[in-house]
Amino acid sequence: MHLLPIKKRKLSEVRNAKDVDTGGGSGSVTAPTGANSGGSSSSPTETTNGSFSSSIAPLGDPYDVFLSFRGKDTRLGFTDHLYKGLVDARIRTFRDNEGLRRGEKIAELFAAIKNSKFLIPILSENYGTSSWCLHELVQIMECKKKNAEVIVLPIFYKVKPSDVAHQKGRFGDEFRKRERRLRKRRGFDSTILEKWKEALVEVSSLKGHCASGPEGELVKSVVREVLSELIRKFELDVPENLVGIGSQVEEVMKSVRNNSHATLFVGIHGMGGIGKTTIAKTIYNQLLNQFEYRSFIADIREKYKNGVERLHNQLIHDMLKEENLVRNRDEGIKLLSSRFKDKKVLILLDDVDADSHLEDLAGNHDWFSLGSVIIITTRDKSILDKARVDCKHDHHVLDKDSSLILFSRHAFRNDAPPSEFQKLTNEVVSTTGRLPLSLKVLGSFLCDKPQGVWEDTIKQLRNVPDKEVQKRLKIDYDALEEGQKQIFLDIACFFIDTDLRIASYMWDACDFYPKKGIEVLKLRSLIKVGENYELKMHDQLRDFGLEIVRQEDEREPRNRSRLWDSKEVMKVLEEDEVTVSLLLPPLVRVHCQSDVGPPLSACPSDQRTF
Repeated sequence: MHLLPIKKRKLSEVRNAKDVDTGGGSGSVTAPTGANSGGSSSSPTETTNGSFSSSIAPLGDPYDVFLSFRGKDTRLGFTDHLYKGLVDARIRTFRDNEGLRRGEKIAELFAAIKNSKFLIPILSENYGTSSWCLHELVQIMECKKKNAEVIVLPIFYKVKPSDVAHQKGRFGDEFRKRERRLRKRRGFDSTILEKWKEALVEVSSLKGHCASGPEGELVKSVVREVLSELIRKFELDVPENLVGIGSQVEEVMKSVRNNSHATLFVGIHGMGGIGKTTIAKTIYNQLLNQFEYRSFIADIREKYKNGVERLHNQLIHDMLKEENLVRNRDEGIKLLSSRFKDKKVLILLDDVDADSHLEDLAGNHDWFSLGSVIIITTRDKSILDKARVDCKHDHHVLDKDSSLILFSRHAFRNDAPPSEFQKLTNEVVSTTGRLPLSLKVLGSFLCDKPQGVWEDTIKQLRNVPDKEVQKRLKIDYDALEEGQKQIFLDIACFFIDTDLRIASYMWDACDFYPKKGIEVLKLRSLIKVGENYELKMHDQLRDFGLEIVRQEDEREPRNRSRLWDSKEVMKVLEEDEVTVSLLLPPLVRVHCQSDVGPPLSACPSDQRTF
């Protein structure tokens, strides 16, 4: 679908201005000249028996809509208004503005029919008097039979569908005059006439529009119908097995509806793998039909490594259909901040990972017209805070029931597991911490697998997180400063449900700057702090942290920076004298206190042993 401004360019003349017998062809849109025309070098001609011989060449650019109409009836009236309405809605429409030259570019004409998504015959009183129109109609109905995705939307302009189907009334009178003239021709092939009649019957049976009231309203109705159908084909890909996000989508949509006249920045944040992109795409699809200018840019964190200029050019191309205008960051910002001030836009920026990403691609509210919606997904809530995003949504994990349904849909193609897999299913869901990414990955993997594979997978998950999940979570971990990484690993290994204020003594002594570090971990959705200052961490993040430490030396626990498993601790103690620093984070020297007060106190001066 091309819902973007069409560049002004000379249109080629596709057809003659006059029909062979009656004077005045249908006016169908012309294809652009040059490389995009795709015309054939051979010129088809009308034979004495009324048929056309042509070599149909493929058209370079597909169209959204092909208009077939009788020029003398509607060219300067209804068809002109409909064409303008479609173009104003940035729907690429094929129509003859130049007139018709017999025998030239007919291959282009039929190729345009073949490559259009919507075929709209405007059946008027004199439509049946034109061989061109009737041949077009035959081609249109053949395309519909061969391609189920093609939509034929007839418009009965001041004629009744039954009159068209059975050649009655004024339509029938004019058609029979044409028929009598053709039958007088020597060698006329009557099968051509039968094809025309068959096409007229078929098109009359389709659901269409009758031009019996105000034409302006009819034009609006047709444009809305075409636009709605075309947009549906361009919705973003969202998994079919969506579960448990309806209430979260509605929460965001409510904010959008309540601020429909403002330029709205919507931020969705949460940990990796939690489903931020899915909820953002769902919201984008629900808003799609309200916007002419829109763009979706995925994986900004990764794409930004290749230069912001590419992202600027993608935004401009998506919305203005203009190529490679931006050569550097300054040019891109200048173009974006000036070209969209009068345009209502819908933009989805996925996986924004730095303040500069948002500054470069969406700047501020003044870049866009009122009514625009900019959706941002990020793991870092601070980006949304600094950008003064209007609506912030903290995307949370699924509840238990939704988790079971989501996993079951991937593992069993059903909303619930069979009885023999009920216990195993509950164990898997519990082990994943209800993280949507884990549920989908494991569900797909375990689908149709025997119970033995399930049991081994569960055992493995208890020790090592799924690789795909680890890959997503490592992105967040790698973005941390060194001290913040140490705090994250300490919490994963030792301090879940521990009072933040107690652990901070140690981190402060190690120069990890815990106040800043804890804030960063919270903003990146890696931890949460409870009402009583207790440290919280998602199970998958905890297991990810444990795995990072385990991989420091998989065979020798004594060589790791932290020990938390009692069996491994006892083994190391039995084998060797060990320092307290082995059991607690590196660079920390602690001693135990029996008096009332914090159970840990910083002691950076010397290394104490068990």
